Amino acid sequence: MKTIEDLGDLRGKRVLVRSDFNVPLDGTTITDDGRVRAALPTLTALLDAGARVVVTAHLGRPKGAPEDKYSLAPVAARLGELLGKPVALAKDTIGESAQATVAALQDGEIALLENIRFDPRETSKDDAERGALADDLAALADAFVSDGFGVVHRKQASVYDVALKLPHAVGKLVLTEVESLKKATESPARPYVVVLGGSKVSDKLGVISNLLTKADRLVIGGGMLFTFLAAKGYSVGSSLLEADQIDTVKGYLAQAESQGVEIVLPVDIRVADEFKADSPASVVAADAIPDGKIGLDIGPESEALFASKITDAKTVVWNGPAGVFEFEAFAGGTKAVAQALIDAGAQGGFTIVGGGDSAAAVRTLGFDEAKFGHISTGGGASLEFLEGKTLPGIAVLED
Repeated sequence: MKTIEDLGDLRGKRVLVRSDFNVPLDGTTITDDGRVRAALPTLTALLDAGARVVVTAHLGRPKGAPEDKYSLAPVAARLGELLGKPVALAKDTIGESAQATVAALQDGEIALLENIRFDPRETSKDDAERGALADDLAALADAFVSDGFGVVHRKQASVYDVALKLPHAVGKLVLTEVESLKKATESPARPYVVVLGGSKVSDKLGVISNLLTKADRLVIGGGMLFTFLAAKGYSVGSSLLEADQIDTVKGYLAQAESQGVEIVLPVDIRVADEFKADSPASVVAADAIPDGKIGLDIGPESEALFASKITDAKTVVWNGPAGVFEFEAFAGGTKAVAQALIDAGAQGGFTIVGGGDSAAAVRTLGFDEAKFGHISTGGGASLEFLEGKTLPGIAVLED
């Protein structure tokens, strides 16, 4: 893949950058600006090179038409604060406002186009429709830089098709993501441990199947753990359960045993009567969850067990919280996992936080991001990379 430096002298050139600014909002307030900060190295490098930077990105899931609640205005404001210079925001994606905003740029200035998903062609399954939008985007620029890792697993106009229309390069963020994840997929240092959480087994079927041929140890937490417990014949009370996946999980457990891959499950569970932050917590054995109780986190013995299975690793990938970390009473498991990754890193291991809720948990719970080897900005993209899938937004950059 070509890098920004391979594009040559960019002074005065219009460079279209696909960033990932799909940040969480509370009204118009960004509650986690991690993805905005992650875009700074690429944008700063382009601005310092004298480029006229045009950024396109999405926010939320609009239905292919403008919606005020999905406007990128809060992002433009925050990006301007972080860059220390104004960020002009076009009122549309590729229309008159976008064209005028781009035309007004001087060398070393930056503009943000309005939410690209306000245009239904962005996510169209029709190649011609996406291609038409890509033509409109390409008309605004002289070169394209792909720097939104959170969307590279999507074959979308601003991710894939526009790269076919312009001289293109990989941005610093995407390059770092790919290089880091390759450490976990191409001859990883061992022991190689993968910690999987999140709510559903079904979301991670492909990655579990692939990792059973690569990892030394899988540590299972989050809502998905209850399907594993059920596969072992345990009652899980009112906990989240995908009954239709029990047979699949039984197959995974058998495959892991036959291949010598260790699957680590909790030995105790923090349960409550209701899915509420203030619902009183109690700890029960993992094989003795009472009827009517809902598991919301792993228990203290499991925290110690998980830590012991993580800290000796030379490569660790973590994707998915261990419990409902948003509720203080049920954040202990996720805190224990995060700390175990830090401890593994301190002993020379390479640690990856696989984006999405895991990355949000690291920041929400107050951990020092610098103590992790790599914090991904793309949960779904990270999973598909680990699954061994071809990511369209990466493949299109490989000349």
